[in-house]
Amino acid sequence: MTKKASLLLQEQEKNIARAENGVLSELTYDARSFFLNGERVFLNSATIHYFRMPKEEWREVLLKAKLAGMNCIDTYFAWNVHEPEEGQWSFEGDNDCGAFLDLCAELGMWVIARPGPFICAEWDFGGFPYWLGTKDGMKFRENNETYLHYVNLYFDQLVPIIRERQLSAGGTVILVQVENEYGYLMDDAAASDHMNTLRDGLLQRGIDATLITCVGGAEGTIEGANFWSGADGHYEKLRAKQPDTPKMVTEFWTGWFENWGGPSAIQKTAPLLERRIMEILRAGYTGISHYMFYGGTNFGGYGGRTMGSSDIFMITSYDYDAPLNEYGRVTPKYAVTKNLSYFVHAFGALLMETEEIPEEQIVVRHPEGISVRGRQANKQKIWFLESHKDERETMHITLEEGRTLPVSLNPGQIVPLLDRVQVAEHVYLTAGTVITGNEMINGELTLFIVAATGQRSVVELEAGALYVTGSTVQVLVEHDSARNVYRFDLFHFQEPGMIQLEANGTPIRFVILDQESMNRTWRLEATDQKGLRYVIGFDDVDVLPTGQVKGMITDPDRTITLLGDWTDGERTLTGHEFYTSEKPIAGKQQQLPWTLPSAPTLSDSPELSRVTLTAKQRPASGQPEDFSRYGQDFGYLLYECDFESPTEGVTNLILPDIQDTARIIVNGVQQALVRQVGAAGVQLQVAKGKNTLQILVQHMGRLNFSPYLGESKGLAGAVYLDGKVQDIRRDWRMERGLVHLDEVNSIHGAPLLSRSFTLDGMDRAILVGALSKGLRINGIEVPMEGYQDWFAFQTLDISLYIKPGETNTLEMPYSRSSLNRLELITYPSQGELKDWRMAGTDALLPQQWESYEVGQESIHPGAQGSIQRAGQPGIATGGNCTANLVPHHTSNESVNRATLSEKSHPVSNHTPVRGSYGQPVWYRWRFAKPSISEHHKVNLMLRLTGMSKGTIHLNGHHLGRYWQIGPQEDYKIPVAWLQEENELLLFDEEGRTPERVRFLLDALSRYPWVVVE
Repeated sequence: MTKKASLLLQEQEKNIARAENGVLSELTYDARSFFLNGERVFLNSATIHYFRMPKEEWREVLLKAKLAGMNCIDTYFAWNVHEPEEGQWSFEGDNDCGAFLDLCAELGMWVIARPGPFICAEWDFGGFPYWLGTKDGMKFRENNETYLHYVNLYFDQLVPIIRERQLSAGGTVILVQVENEYGYLMDDAAASDHMNTLRDGLLQRGIDATLITCVGGAEGTIEGANFWSGADGHYEKLRAKQPDTPKMVTEFWTGWFENWGGPSAIQKTAPLLERRIMEILRAGYTGISHYMFYGGTNFGGYGGRTMGSSDIFMITSYDYDAPLNEYGRVTPKYAVTKNLSYFVHAFGALLMETEEIPEEQIVVRHPEGISVRGRQANKQKIWFLESHKDERETMHITLEEGRTLPVSLNPGQIVPLLDRVQVAEHVYLTAGTVITGNEMINGELTLFIVAATGQRSVVELEAGALYVTGSTVQVLVEHDSARNVYRFDLFHFQEPGMIQLEANGTPIRFVILDQESMNRTWRLEATDQKGLRYVIGFDDVDVLPTGQVKGMITDPDRTITLLGDWTDGERTLTGHEFYTSEKPIAGKQQQLPWTLPSAPTLSDSPELSRVTLTAKQRPASGQPEDFSRYGQDFGYLLYECDFESPTEGVTNLILPDIQDTARIIVNGVQQALVRQVGAAGVQLQVAKGKNTLQILVQHMGRLNFSPYLGESKGLAGAVYLDGKVQDIRRDWRMERGLVHLDEVNSIHGAPLLSRSFTLDGMDRAILVGALSKGLRINGIEVPMEGYQDWFAFQTLDISLYIKPGETNTLEMPYSRSSLNRLELITYPSQGELKDWRMAGTDALLPQQWESYEVGQESIHPGAQGSIQRAGQPGIATGGNCTANLVPHHTSNESVNRATLSEKSHPVSNHTPVRGSYGQPVWYRWRFAKPSISEHHKVNLMLRLTGMSKGTIHLNGHHLGRYWQIGPQEDYKIPVAWLQEENELLLFDEEGRTPERVRFLLDALSRYPWVVVE
């Protein structure tokens, strides 16, 4: 474990002392909030998954959450990480979840523990280990004897780790969640047996922390809501179900996941994030868990798959567009969450006591284009002003007794206006802008007053006597003696400003900030060694385990302000003053001798190993087996069989059950890359006589959110020839005419649609795509258990409902359009292919390394088992080769130079490309660890321009999948996993050549970090 941090809270030390003395901390609650040791606490939680980053990164990521004002960490526990193979448990190294919880405690963070067993999380199989799907009679997420047997074994291992760190044991685990989002499957009544079983499993193993659920409840637990928008509606539902419990957002979705081939998920902008958090505070929630605060990475094969189109497979990055990005850097969203967390810290005690003011009691007068809601405790009010205008505007608001203030609002923005909020004895604050700080710093009550650069704000203090004692800015103040109100007219420059005053004997300080300065304001909590401190001006801040504070500066001309208990006292400097050394030369300060960091350079001549695809030495089986039955968690499976064709020509291959991407190869020629899964048909070019079919399948991730968990990965069951695929999105009939479901239609309600089809000699049929519940075939409704129309994807074998030799009728209610996919696949049962041979990832490992060189004139030699693209003799077609390759064996074997001479047949769905070996290839680079000065924190990424699809490996760590179809372009290389000498491996399915593969540093790596104290 990391040495005990100096940042340890005094409260945490008290908690440990209580446990040692038999006096335990206590978490209680009422309808408004939780209480910790009798004091209300607003749970401001950051969701961070320990299993999505190296252990060496935990501390800095957790600390960033703390610096952003979070007081709690929410984490799932991933069963498949801890039991990757049955009975083989792993709680060491990066999987040491107990050490993660201990680190949370050392940093003074409470913990919400979510042990599952199902976690969703866009994580493979929702956290279940792959081998669980091989157990006979298994039914997931229900009171199934087999399932509960293995859940109990998992709980036996994991729950003691949580139990030993819960509040009653002197730890900081304050809440434990039962299951996860079970309400998406069924209502509480139907779910109660299973939820109660899991609840009791936790209780029986000694969990006495408060139990919670999310999306669906259970007796004896507090239910939370998961959402991005609609805070008011979710609040009302929670209040109706549990009027006497606090209202929590158990997952506030700060961003969203991304899938291969989809767009970047950047739709939830920072201004919109701010609005949504304000909606949560306005509604009355007193707990927010930011899912995700830091997303991390889906290393290995752990990226999952979710509902929707057939191929929504998670990319390797789980950046999530979260406040902290995949590399742990702060983002504009981080600034939003930090600033609003500081507001909650400043006025949370009031917020947790308030009730919403009924609409008929609101007496605030305001112009058109804004709306007002309020919360009140005693006579203190917080008004939430919301703009419905198209541009920023400063408008006047009139409160009770004719008090009028200007308020500046951006379009769609919600601003909290404080109305006679008590900040000191007989001192009341009214503010027409955001106040993000309200606490004693060095004996002065310090208020941080924030507005956009160049804007004005008005703050009123109601006090019997008030004197200005000092200022760094012009003070514009008016005194209303009749009301004992002092009205300050403030201007927000880029430079921080301060006004010091005394009100009714209380020293008060205004810190006047523009929005950018507030974004660079950092609160350092009091510790056992230091009092409360603030630093204004750094782009990023870190606190080392020794207590040393460091800051990053992107602009040396920027003003840096230190407030609070600093060794040299409060002061104002510029960035340049931090850049200089402490040792003067000839009376002048010398610049620090750092150089800009640079990324390692990859050699132009990596080693390579071409993979011969073959399973000929493997025993044959009747039908293909899926990954789990084969005994492999993820990676690749090669399926191979031989078949006879009476003629040369084209036929259709039918894959009735395929759940991953697959490369289809016939006689060494790649025919297609299958992306649309569930069921698929592929056109094949075959030769007369014997043909060899190979199907290379990469495991792309199991469903993590679905009523159909445990799908067969790879190929499962029979495969057929001579089928037919029909796109049936067009020409549906309804009463008013034809409907084309591949187009956008304005259809109200759910009118019945119908269309007919014939089998043309086939006796089996599958429907795949966006079906609607209520589907009927020839008048008989087809059961679709668990399916909901919004899933937008289903695979149905309808062979039992069809009538060979007759016209068949499909009917279903209209649900939506346009549809991405809706296909009818028909095939003859006598076309089944048999005698399959299979080979796993072990058969694809590099066997012999050669050197790769660019610029030679020869084409690579042909090789047995290589994949040749149709129309692609050798390395490239359609012009001169831009990177001819000469393989040099590292052994003394001679190389026969020849080009492939087999006949290539054109196919329609794969375009030849330049710069490819035409077969899977491993590439290997060796590189030295870059030299990094103590003044920089670098993040390393790998850009794979020009490559196809495959996997990345560094020093024995599987870094995950890559696929150059977007949206991911760069791949994280954890600096913690670098050694003095390093090995980087790429497996590329198409053998694309790596001329443009390179390392990069992220944009902030170039900026220096300096010691603040």
